[in-house]
Amino acid sequence: MAKFWEVLKQLFRGEDGPALNPEQEEELRAAFKARYHNFKLLLAANNKALEIMGEMEATLRGGRPFGMRFVRANCTAVGVNVFNMVKNMDALAPGKYVELFDRFREINEQINQVLAAQRPLKGDQLVLTLDQVDRHFTDQAGAKMANLGEVKNRVGLRTPEGFVISALAYQRLFAHNDLQAEIDRRIQAASFERMDHLFALSSTLQQLVIRAQVPDDLRQAIEGAYDALQARTRPGVTVSMRSSALGEDDLGLSFAGQYSSQLNVRPEHLIQSYKEIVASKYSLQAVFYRLSRGIRDEDVAMCVGCLAMVDALAGGVTYTRNALDIRDQNLHLNSVWGLPKSVVDGATPVDLFVVERGDPPRVVRQEIARKEQKFICYPEEGVCRLDLTGAEALTPSLSPDQVRELVRVGLVLEEHYGGPQDIEWAVDQDGGVVVLQCRPLQQKAAAQERPAARLASAPVLTGGGVTASPGVAAGVVHWVRRDTDALNFPAGGVLVCEQARPRWAALLSRAVAVVAAEGGVAGHLANVAREFEVPALMGVPGLEALAEGQEVTVDADGLSIYAGRVEELLVQQDRRRNLMEGSPVHQTLAKVLSHISPLTLLNPDAPEFRAAGVQTLHDITRFCHEKAVHEMFAFGKEHHFSERSSKQLYYKVPMQWWVINLDDGFKEDVKGKYVGLEMIASVPMLALWEGMIAVPWEGPPPVDAKGFASVMFQATTNPALVSALKSSYANRNYFMISKNFCSLYSRFGFHFSTVEALVGERPSENYIAFSFKGGAADLGRKLLRVQLVSQILEEQGFRVERKEDAAFARLEGLDEERMVAKLRVLGYLSIHTRQLDMVMADPTAAAHFSQKIRQDLAQICAEGQCHWASDEAARQAGAAHRAAPTEAATPTGLENGL
Repeated sequence: MAKFWEVLKQLFRGEDGPALNPEQEEELRAAFKARYHNFKLLLAANNKALEIMGEMEATLRGGRPFGMRFVRANCTAVGVNVFNMVKNMDALAPGKYVELFDRFREINEQINQVLAAQRPLKGDQLVLTLDQVDRHFTDQAGAKMANLGEVKNRVGLRTPEGFVISALAYQRLFAHNDLQAEIDRRIQAASFERMDHLFALSSTLQQLVIRAQVPDDLRQAIEGAYDALQARTRPGVTVSMRSSALGEDDLGLSFAGQYSSQLNVRPEHLIQSYKEIVASKYSLQAVFYRLSRGIRDEDVAMCVGCLAMVDALAGGVTYTRNALDIRDQNLHLNSVWGLPKSVVDGATPVDLFVVERGDPPRVVRQEIARKEQKFICYPEEGVCRLDLTGAEALTPSLSPDQVRELVRVGLVLEEHYGGPQDIEWAVDQDGGVVVLQCRPLQQKAAAQERPAARLASAPVLTGGGVTASPGVAAGVVHWVRRDTDALNFPAGGVLVCEQARPRWAALLSRAVAVVAAEGGVAGHLANVAREFEVPALMGVPGLEALAEGQEVTVDADGLSIYAGRVEELLVQQDRRRNLMEGSPVHQTLAKVLSHISPLTLLNPDAPEFRAAGVQTLHDITRFCHEKAVHEMFAFGKEHHFSERSSKQLYYKVPMQWWVINLDDGFKEDVKGKYVGLEMIASVPMLALWEGMIAVPWEGPPPVDAKGFASVMFQATTNPALVSALKSSYANRNYFMISKNFCSLYSRFGFHFSTVEALVGERPSENYIAFSFKGGAADLGRKLLRVQLVSQILEEQGFRVERKEDAAFARLEGLDEERMVAKLRVLGYLSIHTRQLDMVMADPTAAAHFSQKIRQDLAQICAEGQCHWASDEAARQAGAAHRAAPTEAATPTGLENGL
């Protein structure tokens, strides 16, 4: 019992330091303000670093596209702010935490290693003949050409003769012209928010590549490979030059139509055409595609296939299964007269042959379109488009024998690869089938049936065509006929166009649906729309009924477009999957965040809470923040600064609340030992105080015998409770303030809480941090109380962490009005939750106080009154007291108590 009373005495004991003359006191104040300047810079950097970490974590969890530009920029920004914290920490405590510099450099180096990691290139040949290539050459020849080599050399099907300009050649071209560094610089400096800026960036990057000089060894290798191709085929053979980038067809990626192809190219134009195809890596649609699918620019080396040109009688695409229904095993053949370019570009209606598997296979559906045009090879070079008239326009582009041969080819390839395939082919002038490309077919689930009866009241604007990508969506019509229309395409718009051009794929990250007058299921735009899960209708007649700016609902499954929003359909709208998840950029962000955001330093009292123990940048912010506060108060304790430079707050009666004005926290200079509330300019302090006095405290809750015994036992046996009270600075309650900042350190007997807040006009900088710990009851009762406090804070929108009997809460990013409201809540909790640990083991009492607290908070949040502002009596009393100050009166119930 004697020890218990000794503890009580220490609560009220004051300590004074040696007297200082006014000049020494002013020097001390100037030194403290200089430290506070570093303290403010540290807090600002901490706030910004945490904001950036939060944005990076939200981006990792969210579904919006982001690229390496975002990752690099934010890694740099968070690193700069954390380093500023370390520098200001060193200014606050010179030489005391120098290990932080080493730990920061080590962590930053780990992040840089992740960012610098590149896909290693394999092989030592600038050019590979197609005879050398199979699917194991993906990293040297790209997926497209590696698969074509597999078809030729392992499956034994007919393909064009040709060669591949390799990934090593791409690297050689870029290194010779130092292109990658300049491209990286321009991408990092670009704004990805504005379409016109991206158009300009795309054009600039493509021109950098096109103007690049091809090194002599690469030029000689390409020309030598062409000479060998002539020897195997015919003199002066023209070639089809096709992109074959690394990463195509990986991880369910299609890259359909994102890069350039050049058809019927003469030998004297090989080098220029090669550069143009490499440059198409930076076409607008390709840049958007990589961004949306999380593909790193540095991982995409552009290989180029050079194939002997097939002068096609007919061409098209075979899907060995239904792309829109995984249960449909029929083969779907899309074909046109001439080159298959018309099918993949969506430039004309196509013939469709649906073939049932069997021996022999059977055509179960045949749709012969009116084919308005065809592409053919010029005799010398290039291709031209011919309009079709008369019987040819309506004649099937495939004979029954050709259909059977295409089915055979498709089934052979499906068996070889072990899954459904997307095959591009041509029928040569002799009627033989030549495989041009083979890749895995991306399939969707079956389209939903839309009961017509439910839509009787919805006006149909137009309909028909084919479902190129299933689903339903509503948005505002935006016609895109030329590139300038794409510049103004709105987020959430419905893309309406005449031709389903591959370049419009750049808009699919913004579009909710696509409607095209021409095109089909096998076109490049249709492929990407399915990949992006954007509903799409192709070959739709009567699009003139869709007016610019009109809101419509596109039902791709039901082949209908309705005026306005049709909620009956939209409730069935599927949520788009996160295309970024699992992608290389997504994985890179996850890896760098593993060095940035985990928090391993949680307990400031733990032995491992030291500079050498930080593992992440978040650890550094936590350590610097904790130690910065400690150093500020250590200065006050060492120099007895608080007793001399702080003012005792006077409100109605003198109470043991002390205010340290760090900068502009007072409305004007205050003379003497006391300051009245009407002189306080600090927004967060006033908000806290308002919450403290909003509801009168009813005093300690009635304690039963067990509760009293628990308090007595803790007071007499727990040395931490005694050691924590040895300083008068710790015993008293201190506000450190400026106009927009407040740190409150308060101790009510055995209970300790802190509030730190920055509240101003810029929401992005606003934050509140709150900690709550202690109590005189046993651990079980304290745990119950901190659980109650945490629950209430979470209900108020705070992020809360609990560590045994301590709670740590944080809130940021709200505007000034809402931050002030949250501070009122904390002010109330600081007063009204003390000593509740004594009764938390009693369910009835705990329920009573829980209900009362919530009722009080509801009233405080509803009223939002500024009690201090209208208390004229308090201002008059404060003025009178400052005119004739006396010693502090006996502390009131608000100030002390166990």
